[in-house]
Amino acid sequence: MTDGQFPLLSVALWAPAAGAAIVLLTRGRSAAAGMALFASVVSLIAIVAMLMEFDRGVSGYQFVEEHDWMPAIGLSYRLGVDGISVLMLLLTGILTPVVIATSWLSISQRSKEYMAAMLLLQTGLLGVFMALDLVLFYVFWELVLIPMYLLIGIWGGPNRIYAAVKFFLFTFVGSVLMLLAILVVAFDAGSFNVILLPEIGVSSHLQTWVFLAFFLAFAIKAPMFPFHTWLPDAHVEAPTGASVILAGVLLKMGGYGFLRYILPLTPEAVDEFRVWVMVLSVIAIVYGALVAMMQRDLKKLVAYSSVSHMGFVTLGIFSQEQIGIDGAIVHMFSHGLVTGALFLCVGIIYDRTHTRLFADLGGFAKRMPVYAVLLGFFTLASLGLPMMSGFVGEFMVLLAAFGWSYVAGVVSLLGVILAAAYMLWMYKRVVFGRMKGEAFARIPDVNRIEVMALLPLVVLVLWVGIAPGMFVSLMDTATAAIATYR
Repeated sequence: MTDGQFPLLSVALWAPAAGAAIVLLTRGRSAAAGMALFASVVSLIAIVAMLMEFDRGVSGYQFVEEHDWMPAIGLSYRLGVDGISVLMLLLTGILTPVVIATSWLSISQRSKEYMAAMLLLQTGLLGVFMALDLVLFYVFWELVLIPMYLLIGIWGGPNRIYAAVKFFLFTFVGSVLMLLAILVVAFDAGSFNVILLPEIGVSSHLQTWVFLAFFLAFAIKAPMFPFHTWLPDAHVEAPTGASVILAGVLLKMGGYGFLRYILPLTPEAVDEFRVWVMVLSVIAIVYGALVAMMQRDLKKLVAYSSVSHMGFVTLGIFSQEQIGIDGAIVHMFSHGLVTGALFLCVGIIYDRTHTRLFADLGGFAKRMPVYAVLLGFFTLASLGLPMMSGFVGEFMVLLAAFGWSYVAGVVSLLGVILAAAYMLWMYKRVVFGRMKGEAFARIPDVNRIEVMALLPLVVLVLWVGIAPGMFVSLMDTATAAIATYR
C-alpha cells in the first residue's frame, strides 16, 4: 500500500463483516436491521470515495493494498481495483443497503441471522472483485457460497432445500474445477499475483485445460446455456432480498472471471474455443427469451430473462473487441440495477398477495398507481428502451456481434425483440385488466421505504442511459488492454 494512502478498499470490504458480527450480538429486530443498514452504508461510502479518486486514465490497478499473508508459499493479502471491477464494486455497494432496507419489514423470522448473512455475502462479493491474489480470490469466491446457501435454505419457499442444495452442488463443482485451474496456473507461472500473471502467461500446452476448468466455473455462475438450470429454482425459492443480490451481483462473478482470468491468461485457448462460446451466447439470448415468454410465474419470467441478458454479456466479452467488452461491462451494471429492481417489484406484489402466478394477478394500476409506474419504468429499462441503461450495453454488444458475424448479430437482435414481447406481456397481465380477488382491492400501494429503495436505481438507470460516456470512461483504458490479449 502506498505510504499515507487510506485503506478505502479494506474499509469497504470488512465493514459489512464487522457489522455482521455486531448484528448477531444485538437485541431486537430493529436494532439488528439498523446496524446492518449502517454497516452496508459505510461500505458504500468507502466505495464512492474510492470512485471519486479513481484515475480514469490509468489502465493498471489503483488503491493497491498488499500485506504478507503466507509468505512461505507466496500468498499475500492483495487488493486493488481497475476499470473492470470498479462498476461491480459500486453495484454491490448500492444493492446491499437497498436489500437490507426493504427486508426490514418483510423478514420476521430469524431477522438477525438474515441480516448477518446478507452482510457476510456483501463481504464475499466485494472480495471477489477486489482480490489480486489467486488464493484470496478463491477464498472470497467460496465465501459467497455459504451465506447464499443459507439465505435460500432457511428463508426460501416451500422447495427451498432442493433449490439450495442444487445451487450448492452446481457452484461447488465449478469451484473445484477453478481451484484446479488456479493451482495449475500458479505452479506453471510461479506466482499467485494477479497483477503479474498476464505478463508471465500460461504455457501453451496447458492453456486448453486451464481455459476449460476456468470456463466451466465461470459459465455455471454466469449462468451460460446449458449450465443455467440451477438458476430458476434458486430464484423462485429464494427470499426477495437474496434474489436481488443473486441476479444483481452474484451472476456478474462469472462475467468478471471471464474478463479477469480467461482472456488475459489463456489467449490461445480463447481463439480455439471462441466460436463455440459465441454460439452458446447467441443460443442463450434467444433460448432465455423464449422460455421467459412461456412462464406462468412472474418470478420465473424475470429469472429466465437473466439467462438471455447474460448471453449478451458473454457475447460482448468473447467478441474480443473493445466496444463489445465495454458494452458487456455496462450491461452487467445495468442488468444488476434493472433486474434487481424487478425482483424487488415482484417481492412487493408477493408480500401483499402471496401469489406470483399471472392467472391470479391483474388490475393493480388503479389500486397501486405508484407501483404501476415503477414497474413500468423498470420494464421499459429491461427491454432496452433508448435513454435507459439497458439500451446502452445491448447496443454496444450488438455492434461487436455484427462486426464478428452478421448471422450472430441478426439472431441476437431477435432476443431484443422477444424481450419487448415478454416484458410488455408481463406488464399487461400484472397491471391492467380486472383485479382477480376481492381481497386485492384493499392492498396498499408501495410504502416510503420501498420508494426510497427504488428511487436510487431509477436515477442510475437514467444516468447510464443519458450519459453513458461517464461510465464507459471508467473502464476504457482497462478494456483496451484486455482487448489486446488475442
